[in-house]
Amino acid sequence: MDGMTPEWAWAFFPIGYLLTVLIETPILWLGLSSRHDARRRLTAGLWLTACTYPIVVLVLPLAMRDYSRGAYLAVAETFAPSAECALFYVAFLAGTQPSDHRATLRDFGAIIAANLASFLAGEVIGRWYLGV
Repeated sequence: MDGMTPEWAWAFFPIGYLLTVLIETPILWLGLSSRHDARRRLTAGLWLTACTYPIVVLVLPLAMRDYSRGAYLAVAETFAPSAECALFYVAFLAGTQPSDHRATLRDFGAIIAANLASFLAGEVIGRWYLGV
């Protein structure tokens, strides 16, 4: 992946994290099922991104430097929502009784939608501002 140096990734990291949180948190706030209170919604917006963003921005570009941008995007944009759904489930849903499958699907849908929105925003910003 051309242009993705470790120095650039570290310089971009705080800005990208903040933008990602600003995009994803409102979607999670509105999209998560009603069984989650305001604190959990806000925690999800900050914490899920904090868990996956470093891997997507710092680790995967280096690990996949010999692969195409398309391959990187396929891995990164599959990893992030999958990992976030798993983390959300383990942290907030595992062991709850009784299990509400519709609410769980809604929660996972909100996480996937939030990730899709931040990806699309990143593509638009990248093309418009960075020219990539």
